[in-house]
Amino acid sequence: MSLDTATTSASAAEAAQQEQQSLSTAAARNLATTTKSEPQMQGISSRWLSRMLPWVNVPGATYRVNRRLAYTLGDGRVSFVKTGAKVQVVPAELGELPPLRGFTDDGALGALAEKFVQKEYEPGQIIVQEGRKADHVYLVAHGKVEKVGEGPYGDEVVLGLLADGDAFGGQVLAGPSGRKWEFTARAAVATTVLALPLTAYKAVADRHEGLREHVQMISSNGHRKLNRSGEAEIAMSAGHIGEETLPQTFADYELSPREYELSVAQTVLRVHSRVADLYNEPMNQTQQQLRLTIEALRERQEYELVNNTDFGMLHNADYDQRISTFSGPPSPDDLDELLSMRRGTRCMFAHPKAIAAFGRECNKRGIYFGGIELNGHHLPAWRGVPLLPCGKIPVSRQGTSSIIAMRTGEDDQGVIGLHQTGIPDEIEPGLNVRFMGISEQAIISYLVSTYYSAAVLVPDALGVLENVQVTRMNGS
Repeated sequence: MSLDTATTSASAAEAAQQEQQSLSTAAARNLATTTKSEPQMQGISSRWLSRMLPWVNVPGATYRVNRRLAYTLGDGRVSFVKTGAKVQVVPAELGELPPLRGFTDDGALGALAEKFVQKEYEPGQIIVQEGRKADHVYLVAHGKVEKVGEGPYGDEVVLGLLADGDAFGGQVLAGPSGRKWEFTARAAVATTVLALPLTAYKAVADRHEGLREHVQMISSNGHRKLNRSGEAEIAMSAGHIGEETLPQTFADYELSPREYELSVAQTVLRVHSRVADLYNEPMNQTQQQLRLTIEALRERQEYELVNNTDFGMLHNADYDQRISTFSGPPSPDDLDELLSMRRGTRCMFAHPKAIAAFGRECNKRGIYFGGIELNGHHLPAWRGVPLLPCGKIPVSRQGTSSIIAMRTGEDDQGVIGLHQTGIPDEIEPGLNVRFMGISEQAIISYLVSTYYSAAVLVPDALGVLENVQVTRMNGS
């Protein structure tokens, strides 16, 4: 047999083997019902913040937080305007200094703002020295300042950390002359501060009598005996014998308590009538469109609970409940300090990158980063407090973020979520879907709305660890 004949026979045999001998899968699919998933949505997150908040029904759409009257003489936080290398304080922001709180004379505030002198300090440089005369008000425009004091055994201890927008020395405006610094302020990194000499303040006060009167009024309140929360102490007698005359007292309330109105997130869902009528097997198209829309609204709701400038957690935390990391990345020491600022912390929230950064710090120290069972989920925890992921907490371009800690519930004077139930066409608590009609193009419209807010019942219920570095440093 020739070579050509053998090749032809082999080709014929190969063709016979390749010839289709049964129904192909592509053809078979024409007679089969495809198993489908529901429409998937990558933007759905765990929404742990919404899960952990106790939600309180607000029938009147407004929730008022009544508190005892507090006399705050601590320091607030101010904003600045930067032009090149020059930094200036925004005059109206000087009202964040408690001796000036409530003072609205723009002329006097503007004159004070012009008297601030910009100063630069290198890391480790002393800004004020403990025991020296306190005759300046300092505003931290940029950087970090350590408040240093002497420990019980003569060693140096860090009493606190001041960051951008913080201030110290405001009490010198309202207090008696001759006061001395009770701590040493030292620049932890390259720091820019604005300093107001007491002599410059007095010169402005001489020209604006209302300024002096306002500061003296605040100072007179400061002479009242206060508890550690800034509230007037309730006088009482204990351990006495006989018919001692008991002290008289009362608990004063805030005259203008904070009120939280329900916010709203809304959208209009449109579905063509042909789609709604004909394409509902095996899944109802309108229901699937509503499900995805509601998921998006709930995601936006949680974003607002974190970032809204009125009631969001990051903006609603009291200045006294904000601390900064000591070295950049979130360390066990930082979280311990955050937890120590309140009783009964129920949970902490952090961006997943911040949780990873905290894990790296634990690994460096050889510390086991524990976990906890919560609602059937195994989650990271520190000191028995769950550290829950929240991707709504922003990460800045510089790679910094924040960690939120809170106590929750009305009974525990914590943080609560607010909504109203029983609204018309409600399909979930605080969320309704209302039919808006059909257009001339046969498009059906639905108004989808969710109503919500959050309230902090007392300041120490909510705390924030700021300037949390989440990016990796060299060698980490």
